[in-house]
Amino acid sequence: MSQAQIERVELDQLTCWRVHLGDAELLIAQQGAQVLHYQRAGQPPLIWLSEQAGYQHGQSVRGGVPVCWPWFGDLQRNPAALQAQHGNPATAPAHGGVRGLDWQLQGIDNLGDAVELLFSFDSRQHALPDWPHAAELQLRIRLDQRLQLQLTSRNLGDQPLALSQALHSYFAVSDIRQVSVEGLDGCRYIETLEDWQQRTQQGALSFAGETDRIYLDVPPRVTLHDTGWQRRIHLEAQDSRSAVLWNPWIDKAQRLSHFADDAWQRMLCIETANVWDDCVELAPGASHSLTLSLWGEPA
Repeated sequence: MSQAQIERVELDQLTCWRVHLGDAELLIAQQGAQVLHYQRAGQPPLIWLSEQAGYQHGQSVRGGVPVCWPWFGDLQRNPAALQAQHGNPATAPAHGGVRGLDWQLQGIDNLGDAVELLFSFDSRQHALPDWPHAAELQLRIRLDQRLQLQLTSRNLGDQPLALSQALHSYFAVSDIRQVSVEGLDGCRYIETLEDWQQRTQQGALSFAGETDRIYLDVPPRVTLHDTGWQRRIHLEAQDSRSAVLWNPWIDKAQRLSHFADDAWQRMLCIETANVWDDCVELAPGASHSLTLSLWGEPA
């Protein structure tokens, strides 16, 4: 395999990095260290990016793989230890805030059969409102025959630090009604659309309406089976026991920004996470890495 070709591109207000390696194309925004696009030649994209996506400072791009940190979702739905670290949980932005901030590109390693990009965010340099804690976040993105994302948090303060987080991955699908997710059978989950009741998954998960579930005790590998495209996308996680599965379906899709009314048919979020009873607590000086590898193959 020849070495990767890497170019800097400007999409409206955002600086991005386009990587070609073999038959793979990868696009990453420096803001939020957000993977925007990932595709192999001759195949549909693995990662979905909205046709109406905007590329503006301070706003997460709709699609790709936004980083949710130092909390996931509504802070007031997080454990008390996380809420206590924030000055005003009622006004805290959803998913933390680092999605809309510039990260630093620390380096690009062109390894011949692989390429790695390392981005970092330091809360001492870009303070999050009402969150006065010293922490460093790094995202290492490795492309070879797979795409691997490793999110590492380090507590730089002198007190324990509690975190929840997710790699909010949007996957491209032929039609949400023709896909299922395998590997969750027997897992507990929180049904957020029905008063946050706890239930147990029976068999593979298929989709016939709006879905917003927090799965717990998730095994290291789950698979997205797409019968329309005759493809399986495998997700393999390390140091994560939770995942969030989300599709807005018809009504909510019409209320989302940068999201076509019919786009719900073409995407599914499977978010590799540390949430609910899988949150992270870091002692002073300690670190934690959440790793996701993903790849596709014919079904």
